[in-house]
Amino acid sequence: MSIAVMQPYFFPYIGYFQLINAVDTFVFYDDVNFIKRGWINRNNILVNQQPSLISISCVKPSQNVLIKDTRILQDRSMMERLKKTIYHAYHKSVNFIEVNQLFKEIIDKPHESISSLAIESVTKVTEFIGITTKFKISSREGYNNIEMNKEDRLIDIVKREGCADYVNMIGGINLYDKTYFGERGVNLNFLQPELKPYSQPTTEFVPGLSVLDLLMHESKENIVNILKNYTLK
Repeated sequence: MSIAVMQPYFFPYIGYFQLINAVDTFVFYDDVNFIKRGWINRNNILVNQQPSLISISCVKPSQNVLIKDTRILQDRSMMERLKKTIYHAYHKSVNFIEVNQLFKEIIDKPHESISSLAIESVTKVTEFIGITTKFKISSREGYNNIEMNKEDRLIDIVKREGCADYVNMIGGINLYDKTYFGERGVNLNFLQPELKPYSQPTTEFVPGLSVLDLLMHESKENIVNILKNYTLK
């Protein structure tokens, strides 16, 4: 059985969903510190053929506060502006009606924390696509390992979930040592996404955008195939 552990991101890029699709269990790592200027509360969409940030404002966001404890600024005008931005960016897209409805359902649901909203943005998209990976949330599982170092904490989660294979995004290749994991009974692999062009209405393809961009332009059938565009190292 395989597992991945990752901070919840707000409508993340397709590589995040490739990671989810590559494992049996996916743990949202929400009891680690918030990352300012990261992807927990924001992402890029395509506006006038250029990447443009959409973001959720949080109350005093700090890298000294856990993701699960980082509250959303309760401002309905912010959410309305966000919905208008999505409309103006994608209203001519082939899948706009269906995807925009999904987006509004997620945004309009009351969320106290950025963790709750980000997790919802991921789980609802996976349902929409048809990914069947099992989800868990680290702060709700009673792991009680927050004092461990980074590697040992991940190894502990893997073992508690009864898994032997841990898959991490390629960005962790300089952080985590395969030998260290292996000596503790865990097989570590790194997932390298392949961000191939899709039906994006641009002169030059822009990779790594929020999954919203992909959903707006590609059929679910094609997205299922795109989910397989990765290698394990």
